[in-house]
Amino acid sequence: MKAQKKITQKDVVVYDDYDYLFKVVLIGDSGIEKLNLLSRFTKNEFNLKFKSTIGVEFATRSIHVDDKVVKAQIWDTVGQERYRAITSAYYQGVVGALLVYDVTQHVTFENVKRWLKELWGHTDSNIVIMLVGNKADLHHLRAMSTEDAKAFAERESTLFMETSALESMNVENAFTEVLTQIYYVVSRKALDIEDDPVALPKGQTINVDGKDDVLAVKKVRCCSA
Repeated sequence: MKAQKKITQKDVVVYDDYDYLFKVVLIGDSGIEKLNLLSRFTKNEFNLKFKSTIGVEFATRSIHVDDKVVKAQIWDTVGQERYRAITSAYYQGVVGALLVYDVTQHVTFENVKRWLKELWGHTDSNIVIMLVGNKADLHHLRAMSTEDAKAFAERESTLFMETSALESMNVENAFTEVLTQIYYVVSRKALDIEDDPVALPKGQTINVDGKDDVLAVKKVRCCSA
């Protein structure tokens, strides 16, 4: 049976069914519209008046990969970047990341190395990372070339895509590609467990990074809201 989360709203009961639940983070410098990327993917909305506040925002959305329903829980640090207040707790359970920079601000790309180092310091080597150049619609203000960013992504073995939250360009593709690649990583882990005679019995949760906290959950039953 698939996981079912029961949500009651005005006597209407909705079942949110999924096979896998993945935690994905948006990281990068403040002011590069990460929150609008999140909003565009999960609600197809863009807000010109978003202001950086201190806290954590997250939203969810489900997609289909092969014949499975993959639910993404996507987190954004919302302004903490300026104070380097992001703690290891934020990265707990993370299996994917969109590392965002602003194509019109070269300094945001220069800081990508620091963000990568932080990711690698708090997550497992199996994490799926995509380098995302946002605001690609602002051609006349571009300060970072696509070729240089792509070359960097290849050197660091990350995925790469340019997006525009404003024009909804490649936003869907970026998130979907990350979630799809995570699914393939977890699927390979599941096959390894099935082939391993000393593996845990089927039906137990699959830990993709070997830590005690489960990062990718297959067929988990959630509590009622």
